[in-house]
Amino acid sequence: MIQINNSLYIDETELEFSFVKASGSGGQKVNKTSSQVQLRWNLKESAINENLKLMLMEKLSNKLTNTGDLIFSSELARSQHQNKQDCISKLIDCLKKASHVPKPRKKTNPTRASKERRLKNKKIKSETKKLRQKKPDY
Repeated sequence: MIQINNSLYIDETELEFSFVKASGSGGQKVNKTSSQVQLRWNLKESAINENLKLMLMEKLSNKLTNTGDLIFSSELARSQHQNKQDCISKLIDCLKKASHVPKPRKKTNPTRASKERRLKNKKIKSETKKLRQKKPDY
């Protein structure tokens, strides 16, 4: 079980890993080993809470495939194990951000000091504009 937050856990059997030949560093071994890791997790078929699933599907709609898969890949390191851990951490970070519910804003009234500052600034502006007016000479 992978813990995302207090209410969200993912079973490791739901994660599907595939290994691909990666570009980049690797020396003479680069064409022989498949060190790039692709992580695929299907949100639609996952065993998480339905309400949470709907919220995640809405927030991650631009990252999901047509079948409901969330795909991450990593080729930072030369080893599959490190790239696999990097993919899992990317998944965890993405789900933490998506499952975060912002605290509702409390409506407040302006303070007395802020009202006075606003009126003072209005008065100054008004005086400036009065001084700019051209008065006719009679």
